[in-house]
Amino acid sequence: MDLSAINPVLLIASLMVAATPLLLAAIGELVVEKSGVLNLGVEGMMIVGAIAGFAAAVETGSPLMGFVAAAVAGAALSLLFAGLTQLALANQVASGLALTLFGLGLSALMGQRYVGVKPPQMARVDLPLLSDLPILGRILFSHDVVLYFGIALTAAVWAVLKFTRAGLILRAVGENHEAAHALGYKVVKIRTLAILFGGACAGLGGAYISLIRVPQWTEGMTAGIGWIALALVVFASWKPWRALLGAYLFGGVTVVQLNLQAAGVAIPVEYLAMSPYLITILVLVILSADKSSAPASLGRSFHASR
Repeated sequence: MDLSAINPVLLIASLMVAATPLLLAAIGELVVEKSGVLNLGVEGMMIVGAIAGFAAAVETGSPLMGFVAAAVAGAALSLLFAGLTQLALANQVASGLALTLFGLGLSALMGQRYVGVKPPQMARVDLPLLSDLPILGRILFSHDVVLYFGIALTAAVWAVLKFTRAGLILRAVGENHEAAHALGYKVVKIRTLAILFGGACAGLGGAYISLIRVPQWTEGMTAGIGWIALALVVFASWKPWRALLGAYLFGGVTVVQLNLQAAGVAIPVEYLAMSPYLITILVLVILSADKSSAPASLGRSFHASR
């Protein structure tokens, strides 16, 4: 065991990278749940975004085009969920689980010809002077543009939900859809737009894994990150800034266990690999008693004729 081999600067920088797909997926799902919809298909949308983004980046030679394609693919898959739950009034839990299974199968089919292919590399943002700072420059100012976009998106979602009329309407729909409908708001349209936003964010998170964090395509490479993102929304009590902190916490656990494995810590590898998921379960158990922050209409179907 050689813990001196772990570089704390690189550890923190890697933590930010590991947290980004979690943050993107969690922020998207937070908006969906704020509208009163529970979408358990995050994992499926992420894996479809991962292969769609990877394929587009390889074919066009542009990582940015890959991220655009991933967002479109995630939104398209979420549109299927919206049709089932908002128009056909199917059960949201069952539809979300079906979406995940469908996404896993579809991604495996789409990705067969991309196994072993190397994608184009995403350039890092070079901030003059800031990138050259000792320690802080490597930790904060030497990352890709998508990482900074995730942080900016968190700030934007927080501002929209807290200070704008659109955010107030979204929260009203999530709290009491009958009252919102009585006031003249189009509940189904608002929820569908929220679902599309959540799907696009999940697709971006998936593409971040396949193009930046692990620049390759492997079947099932999201490996449960979508489920952790769902737990992260609960951990954050449906608040964007807490989602940011939670993403860095869970991302940190993932990076630390990988570094401990590399350092040869005398703990079975299987236990270290299980640690992020065990901590997720523990957090959910601790927070499950407090449901006061959850939108009151979360998971409830709406029909205007009721």
